[in-house]
Amino acid sequence: MLTPQILTPRIISRQGEIIEVFLRHGWDYMRRLVSGSAPDEPDLPPPAVLRNILIDLGPVYIKLGQLLSTRPDLLSPAYIEALSTLQSTVPPVPAAEMEIFIRQQLAQPPEDLFAEIDYSAIAAGSIGQTHKAVLQSGQPVALKVRRPGIEIQIKRDVDLIKDIARLVATTQFGQRYNVVSLAEEFSTALFAELDFSTEASYTDRLRLSLQNSKWFDPKQLVVPQIVWSLTGPNLLVMEWLEGKPLLTAAIGEGPLLNGAETKRQAVTTLLFRAFFQQYFVNGFFHADPHPGNVFYLKDGRVALLDCGMMGSIDPQTRAALTEMVLAIVNSDAQRCTQLTLQLAEPIKPVNLVQLESDYSRLLSRYYGLNLDQINTAEAFSAILDAGTRNHLRWPANIGLFTKSLANLEGVALQFNPAVNLVEEIRPLMVDLFRQQLIGDDPLQTLLRTGLEFRNLSMSAPRQFGFLLDRLSDETLSWNVNIQSLSSVQRSIEQAANRRAFSTVVAALIIGAAIISTGQQTSQLQWLSNSLFAAATLLGIWLIISILRSGRWR
Repeated sequence: MLTPQILTPRIISRQGEIIEVFLRHGWDYMRRLVSGSAPDEPDLPPPAVLRNILIDLGPVYIKLGQLLSTRPDLLSPAYIEALSTLQSTVPPVPAAEMEIFIRQQLAQPPEDLFAEIDYSAIAAGSIGQTHKAVLQSGQPVALKVRRPGIEIQIKRDVDLIKDIARLVATTQFGQRYNVVSLAEEFSTALFAELDFSTEASYTDRLRLSLQNSKWFDPKQLVVPQIVWSLTGPNLLVMEWLEGKPLLTAAIGEGPLLNGAETKRQAVTTLLFRAFFQQYFVNGFFHADPHPGNVFYLKDGRVALLDCGMMGSIDPQTRAALTEMVLAIVNSDAQRCTQLTLQLAEPIKPVNLVQLESDYSRLLSRYYGLNLDQINTAEAFSAILDAGTRNHLRWPANIGLFTKSLANLEGVALQFNPAVNLVEEIRPLMVDLFRQQLIGDDPLQTLLRTGLEFRNLSMSAPRQFGFLLDRLSDETLSWNVNIQSLSSVQRSIEQAANRRAFSTVVAALIIGAAIISTGQQTSQLQWLSNSLFAAATLLGIWLIISILRSGRWR
């Protein structure tokens, strides 16, 4: 049960609300967990029910569901698909209240900074809402404003989630998935999202990273500019981009209606190439390219919006992922297995034959299919699930990468159903591998490689000489760790013990027989009988232990 120091009146009230929501949806695991009578393994509700529970619990739990949708290593494809559609549908804060709050966030009165400002929101989310304004210079801008008082609600719910995580951590489920660490990860991500200056820096970083490319025309891809002089933790001011969500523009009015298939293919290629540059070259990518965050502008360009959820991939992981893409394209299960061991952390001994067999079946299922024939979230989740089933733990950024790519392909599938991911990325693979091999600066790579060879050539003779000295002095010791050696050692010890007991039993029988054949006295008769009795008891015990071990055949 929750400890007394945790059960403040505020927490008790919210805890009661949460249990009521669970019971209303027919899932009473949380009530049993809090009361201490829950089973060891959580019986999760169906995906649609879990989604509705999170919606009823409010903004913080919607964000929790969105975070869990990036972890296909934790949940099955059905849950990932249901949670990926979670969107906040909260009413906007009244205009009068927002005007007071916005004035508090600005160093000067709004009238001095803006020619026009609309205090009524044009879009509202769980953490912030968006307003339209025009600077005194005449430039239209978007104001993303944090909802007043949201940080209090978030802190209350995050504290309760951490308490629940500590309770679940005592179960096998909690230990397997390290739910306490997951709760801490969620808390860090949520409080970072509360600070709009972090999102502003992410937006600037993404825009700068996409300004140069040899794979696509950077002028055709737009990331809004930030007005830093007016941006702070509670207020984000950025360039206003006039357009519509890509899918809406594709089926409604605008250039796409007249552009036919050529324009549609060009936009699809632009998006794929821009995102693959983010994944495999820049290592910093937009992790949530759902249909509402990809806009088609009036001038025919494509815009990426909402950089609140971003992912990063270090160079070593990028290199492994680049090879993984090639292995998947070529249906190379063996290489896929090798790369998985580089990316994931084993938590138990891994059966490589089984892992390779799982990958072989998986890759043969998806190889050569068009995007409209593949459920991308299910395919990538199956790859992660194969590793998880074989006792491997994937890093969180791999989950974000999977979510981002699945969302990207989801948009592409609806926008251009004939698109084929393999055909889109095949022309990029040569460049990707060239960059992984020699980098952007071949001279620098050559000099670095030469320096490493020089260091190796200088250190190798010394190390070899040291090894020879140890061998000649007979001071070299080997530390060999053979897997499962302890079980072999126990088996040998048990066999030795049984052999010793057998020898003792035989000695007792022989001794008793020798005594019984000599001159009989009452004392010798008693000793002989005692030896026979001891030998009988030890023999019976030895036979029973062998039979119980099941190794008598």
